[in-house]
Amino acid sequence: MKLILGSASPRRRELLAQIGVVADAVRPPEIDETPERGELPRPYCIRMARAKAEAVEADADDIVLCADTTVAVGRRILGKPADAAEAEAFLRLMSGRRHRVITAVAIRRGERILQRCVMTAVRMKRLSDAEIAAYLATGDWRGKAGGYGIQGPASALIPWIEGSFTAVVGLPLCETAGLLHAAGYPMWKAST
Repeated sequence: MKLILGSASPRRRELLAQIGVVADAVRPPEIDETPERGELPRPYCIRMARAKAEAVEADADDIVLCADTTVAVGRRILGKPADAAEAEAFLRLMSGRRHRVITAVAIRRGERILQRCVMTAVRMKRLSDAEIAAYLATGDWRGKAGGYGIQGPASALIPWIEGSFTAVVGLPLCETAGLLHAAGYPMWKAST
């Protein structure tokens, strides 16, 4: 049995390492991540995590771990910004407001897929033009849903969250550990 991480995210590897889990292989799948017409953020995120898990090649006994993180303002899905202009638009939309960060986890072993979805409420402070420009200049927005990473410079912009911090980073560890255990992964191995 091997654990295959279906994600190129270094943050997800770092989070797994916090609970003593190291993937035997990393195989990020290539899937179309375009939301369907009228698709709401939570169902979209769940669908993406499952589609990723189904797309990763693995042996029947291997465990495939995939996740998707989506930022939502109301019914609007904020994906990874294409450029600095889109990242700025996202920041201005979230400025002084609450938004939701949704992370869905899918674990596949053989034909069986286990899933959990975690929603965290996040409030971003009211941002000045100078704060937005300074954050964009860090480049930290690249490759991050909603155009920010709570574990980096953007932490200075977020005074409040309600829910799972690790889910906002990209992988809810408590729920992921439970899913891995349910799939037969040896969590909490005794040290010898």
